[in-house]
Formats: sequence, structure tokens, C-alpha cells
Amino acid sequence: MASILVTGGSGFLGSNLCIRLINDGNFVISIDNNYTGRMENLNSIIEHPNFLFIKQDVIQPLVIDKQIDQIYHLACPASPPAYQGKAAIMTTKTCVYGAINLLELAKEKNAKILLASTSEVYGDPLVHPQVENYRGNVNPNGVRACYDEGKRCAESLFFDYYREENVRIKVIRIFNTYGPKMDPKDGRVISNFICQALRGKDITIYGEGNQTRSFCYVDDLIDVMIKMMNSHDDFVGPVNIGNPEEFTIKELAEKVIAKIGGNSKIVYCDLPKDDPAQRKPDITLAKNKLFWEPQINLNIGLEKTIDYFQSELFTEDNSYED
Repeated sequence: MASILVTGGSGFLGSNLCIRLINDGNFVISIDNNYTGRMENLNSIIEHPNFLFIKQDVIQPLVIDKQIDQIYHLACPASPPAYQGKAAIMTTKTCVYGAINLLELAKEKNAKILLASTSEVYGDPLVHPQVENYRGNVNPNGVRACYDEGKRCAESLFFDYYREENVRIKVIRIFNTYGPKMDPKDGRVISNFICQALRGKDITIYGEGNQTRSFCYVDDLIDVMIKMMNSHDDFVGPVNIGNPEEFTIKELAEKVIAKIGGNSKIVYCDLPKDDPAQRKPDITLAKNKLFWEPQINLNIGLEKTIDYFQSELFTEDNSYED
């Protein structure tokens, strides 16, 4: 039985990861300040004898009195509505101070540590699809910089601790991911579209909908995250993790409407500043080193995700909540 720490453990990805790790027979410590996380995500394991939840912000130094074998560092707001505006400074602190605190803990415990970095480190890319050695096209002082540059700095810290302190690290760059345990109000494109359609509202597209994204179902992502953690110590990354099937935002909206039905129409709004025009991972490295590629296509994944949101939004009086 491994003893595993997961930061951001009550969030979308973190809760799915905690549940998988518990089901695999590990002892799991989850840390989250619940800024974007939700305790109900952990309902199925909260009373499990091999699970411990600690409410704490990773910006603050961590004191853990238990042995830790592995650390998955996921803590950080990940959707633009959560990290822009009044939360921008907090997001940068979470990326930078959080990375330092977790790396120091990994050094103390001699634990292997994985950073959940992001495709946002590529910014609005000039290379398509994005490969790991592409250095990106990021606006360092734009409204998304707290997240984009924060994650870039976190990667830098991880590699400096690897080189200077001999900390065993893993770095993955996560592309758009979706599935059960997403927050209906998190502002991500798939949750927005599904919830709007389920409520019979029009679907809001920013810009003309020609920007592209690649969507990975959460089960596929958790599979490869665990594979990466347990890969040979010499393979540290960074490695792209995502589904290379590419769709325009308009195509996604049309798929959601077709699956849910109803009278929702597509309406168009102004495109947010620094919104990437294209986003598609080159996953050759993950295929060759981790023997992984996604198994769940968008049609199947959307059906699973729609089922989840139906149960989240549907109330006892057979109506949908706002």
C-alpha cells in the first residue's frame, strides 16, 4: 500500500484521482482549500479508513506527520472565471508558493512528485499541433498570465529542484479534460454548453466558434497520470496529456445540442482577450514512453458527462435549477 498525497483533491481532477487511488488499495491524503473544489466530490470515500482530508491552502507551508511515497500536485484554479479578476494574485501564489512548498515536502519525505501543468503554457500557439519542445506564445502581462505564467514558473521550479536537490519529479501538460465531478458553474466550455442545453437556454459561443480544442475524458486522463507517476524515474517529462481529436467550439456546441435536444440555439459573444485560436496535443511522447493513448471518444464521453450533469441539475420537482 502506497501513501499518496493529492493537492487539489476535492476538485474535478483531484477527486477522480483520489477515488481511483483508493480503489487501487492506496492510503490517500487529500489537501484542498475548497476554493474551486467541492466536498461532495469526495462523498464516496470521505469515510474510507484509508482516506484523510486536510483543509489547507498550499500557499502556506505544509506539515505532514505521515510518510508519503508519492505526491500529485494538482492544486490551482483551472478555469478562467476562477483565476481571473480578483483571484489572479492568489492564482500566481498558488502556482509558485504551492510548487515550492510541495517540492520541499517531497524533498523532506523522499517522495516522487508529479506536477499537473497545463497546455496553457503554450499560450496562443504558433505551432500546431503542440509538441513538448515548443516554448509557447504567452502574453506575460495579460489577463490569463497568472495561470499561464504561473504554471510555467512551477515547471521551472520542478526542474530546478530535480537538478539541484535531486527531487524525483514528473511533469505533465494537461489539455482540455471533461467528465463527471465537473462543477456546473466552473465556466469551462463543456460544462457551460451541457448545462445551458439541459436548462433549455441558448448556448453561448465566444467569437465565431472557429477556435479549436481537443477534449480528453477524465478516465483516460487519470489512467495516464498514474502511468506517468509510476514510470521510470529517468522519464521526467514534460509530456503532453490529452486527446488529439480536434473540434471547433461550434462543432462541440452542435454535438451537445444534438445529444440533448430541446430548443437551444447558438448565440455569439465577444471573444475574450488572449483566447487561444488552436489547441491540439501531439501525444507521440506519451504513446512511446507510457504506451498510452485515449480510449474514449468525444461522442461517448459527452453522453457520460451529460448523464452526470442531468443528475446534478435535476431536482425533486422535475425542474432544472439556475
